[in-house]
Amino acid sequence: MSPWTSLITALTLLLYLVITINVGRARAKYKVSPPQMTGNANFERVLRVQQNTLEQTVLFIPGLWLFSFYVNPLWGAIIGAIWLIGRITYAWGYYQAAEKRMIGFGISAMSGTVLLLGSLVGIILVLVQS
Repeated sequence: MSPWTSLITALTLLLYLVITINVGRARAKYKVSPPQMTGNANFERVLRVQQNTLEQTVLFIPGLWLFSFYVNPLWGAIIGAIWLIGRITYAWGYYQAAEKRMIGFGISAMSGTVLLLGSLVGIILVLVQS
């Protein structure tokens, strides 16, 4: 088990916690009571950040750990850190305007894809060598 991979995982969970807290704060600020999921456009952008981050995290965490195990834990953590930077950039941009989310989305999507495809290559190489 890699402490670097563990650190990136913990930071990912912390980021998700902060993003989730932001949804609660936006609910109060824009007066969107549960179970409502729509209302003020500013609230909806904050909610979409949380939902999209959850959707991406489901792919990211296994990809991070598989890459770290089958390829390299340090490189997995570096690529994972890039994913985190992408998610933060995505959230920061989307909170301002929907059009500003794309750079962060692209960074996190590309790094997540590298982790997934890299882990598949690593797994296949281990299978071929055994």
